[in-house]
Amino acid sequence: MKLVPLFSLLVLLYSCASKPAETAAPPAQLPVMAIVTAPATTYQEFPAALEGTVNVEIRPQVDGYLEKIYVDEGAFVKAGQPLFKINERVYSEQLNNARSSLMAAQANMEKEQVEIDRLQPLVANKVVSEVQLKTARANYEAAKAAVAQARAMVGSAQINVGYTLIAAPVSGYIGRIPFKTGSLVGRGETQPLTVLSDVKKIYAYFSMSEQDFIAFKNKFPGATLEEKVKQVPEVELVMPDNSVFEQKGKIETIEGQFDKTMGAISFRATFSNDNGMLRSGNTGKIRIPQLFQSALIVPQEATFEIQDKVFVYTLADSNKVTSKPIHILGKTANYYFVDNGVRSGDKIVLSGIGNLRDGVVIAPQMVSADSLMKTKAL
Repeated sequence: MKLVPLFSLLVLLYSCASKPAETAAPPAQLPVMAIVTAPATTYQEFPAALEGTVNVEIRPQVDGYLEKIYVDEGAFVKAGQPLFKINERVYSEQLNNARSSLMAAQANMEKEQVEIDRLQPLVANKVVSEVQLKTARANYEAAKAAVAQARAMVGSAQINVGYTLIAAPVSGYIGRIPFKTGSLVGRGETQPLTVLSDVKKIYAYFSMSEQDFIAFKNKFPGATLEEKVKQVPEVELVMPDNSVFEQKGKIETIEGQFDKTMGAISFRATFSNDNGMLRSGNTGKIRIPQLFQSALIVPQEATFEIQDKVFVYTLADSNKVTSKPIHILGKTANYYFVDNGVRSGDKIVLSGIGNLRDGVVIAPQMVSADSLMKTKAL
């Protein structure tokens, strides 16, 4: 009766011994790169609206029919060049009438002077009362005032006649001309005759959010905003077709306060435009460079995000991986530029990081940073 349990035990031991031993899966072979440093430039881009340094609305100062248009839309004109002519007949007649009134006032003043000259010896000889002389002198002063008033009317009429010829106040390019010859124009029109733009220099207006503005202030040295602006390198203008304007510009001014509705503050950059390629109303993007003399280069494919933080897996002792957060200074299409979290020479896992976790052992396959940058440009 005691042989049965012993037999069962032997069978169990035999069956266990006959099973092959389970072996652990080999570590995953993953590419690893040593972090290097290199000089680099990154860019921040902001939508911009372009305006000429001078945009003058040309409006009539007098009412009348548009008699002549001396220029065409898009033409370049010099300061003082005639642009429009308003029919001046009404204003010429007003000038003639004012001149006639001036002549009559001058004649009346001369008449009152003659009266004074006649009464002076009579009063001296007590032939007539001195009251008459005082009255004559008062009449002369009134006549003198009438002459001054008439002369002012002549000046006003001359100004109106001058307003019928509209000349360019500055040099620049003619905008759209909504009126044609024969149109009735005047000071009450909502539309200007045209807009004259001086575009030898172009202003590019763009805005930054509060967060971008704080980052902007922290990037550049200086005790005041004016000093910081002077330290900003030259900026580029990216056109709507993604081409870059040939001239570089300079940020010159920052608006005095934030726009409460937009939560943004405006900047102005100035570009030379001697060839007139840019016009008022153009749009584009301002590209602000940020220079790094020696930045840590981290491929974006080697990173992952958790709660708005960017991490990499670094290779520790015994080929175990450890996640580390990194602080990003800037980026290009393929790389992050980092100043904290990793150091030059640290090895990071390039790909296959989706299945990793802290403490996992891998079989590292070293990849040269130079060879990587040849395939994915910095």
